[in-house]
Amino acid sequence: MDENAKRLRVLFLCVANSCRSQMAEGLARHFFPKRIEAFSAGIFAAGLSQQAATVMAESGIDISGQTSKDFGKLLDEEFDYVITLCGELEEKCPVFPGKARHIHMEFDDPTFSPGSEEERLERHRQIRDEMRRRLNPLLEKLLSGEEPSSPEQSRE
Repeated sequence: MDENAKRLRVLFLCVANSCRSQMAEGLARHFFPKRIEAFSAGIFAAGLSQQAATVMAESGIDISGQTSKDFGKLLDEEFDYVITLCGELEEKCPVFPGKARHIHMEFDDPTFSPGSEEERLERHRQIRDEMRRRLNPLLEKLLSGEEPSSPEQSRE
């Protein structure tokens, strides 16, 4: 890839910007460092989930330096794509204004999974692996100029 080529600017949005959006930002930065400029935010900033940082580190991706932020801090930024990651019906995904193309991908929130610490970590691992399996091909499509297809819903 041409070093001077414009990178896609992608914002990953979720409710609290503590887990799913942080993991998605980390995946994009790790697998597409020269092709995607990744950001994440939420309706509010709950702080980075230690469990998310732990399971990402297990796969060689360090997100410990990422910070949790509310999307209001990014309203002056322009993005090519905004990808919402909320999963549960009762969750209220943020709506980001602007010209960016919006895509929704549902992922369950592992933050409040029941069980022991190890069981909660395992749920975080499952979401991390599901995100990698579904998100990386989507990002490849976006980079190649293809339109997203089912099951992701794209809206202008």
